[in-house]
Amino acid sequence: MTPKSGRSILHLQTIGFALLLACIWLVEILHIPHLLYGVAPEFSLPRVLVRTGVVLMIWLWVHFTTRRLLRRLHELEEFLRICSWCRKLEHKGMWLTMEEFFNSRLATETSHGICPTCAREQFAGHPVAARVKPPQA
Repeated sequence: MTPKSGRSILHLQTIGFALLLACIWLVEILHIPHLLYGVAPEFSLPRVLVRTGVVLMIWLWVHFTTRRLLRRLHELEEFLRICSWCRKLEHKGMWLTMEEFFNSRLATETSHGICPTCAREQFAGHPVAARVKPPQA
């Protein structure tokens, strides 16, 4: 999900709550309870303000919860799938070597090296390695 589609979801939610607020005010202004149930036909500002406040609090809760969920979903979509055996990365349905992936996504060339821990482990049993000091960590 792109951040743009996340914003459109939040915009649609906001439009829906705005329509709900408009309905609350129209019901009060047009005296719908009087027409349907025979309630006294007076405009009650405190009643409509309390209803508006309740809907606004619910909208705020829904809005921020949805934003947090969309942010988390975006984070989860950013995970890289790596093959456990060959270490290739899955990107847009294709399995690429790490070099191919990084060269296509970054403006930096990749190179190979060996970290000090792996150097100690890999060269520990080799006779030539006994004459060469491993790099210091």
